[in-house]
Amino acid sequence: MCLAVPALVKEILPDNMAKISLDGVSMTISTALVKNVGVGDYVIVHVGYALAKVDPDEARRTLDLLDEARGVALAAGGAR
Repeated sequence: MCLAVPALVKEILPDNMAKISLDGVSMTISTALVKNVGVGDYVIVHVGYALAKVDPDEARRTLDLLDEARGVALAAGGAR
């Protein structure tokens, strides 16, 4: 199953690239599909591409729900 998740843009790089923070991990993604991405924006990321900007409150709610789901799965002995 594939999942697109919100990530915080930490740095804008040349050639439509950006550094993001996703669950404490820094990675470089393409921003070629989204206009006017800036530091501090949240973007929906899937397979190394920003697909859309997302409202910061909505991004945080989504990340909180993903953390909650991960906790439930771990408590049930599921995926780590």
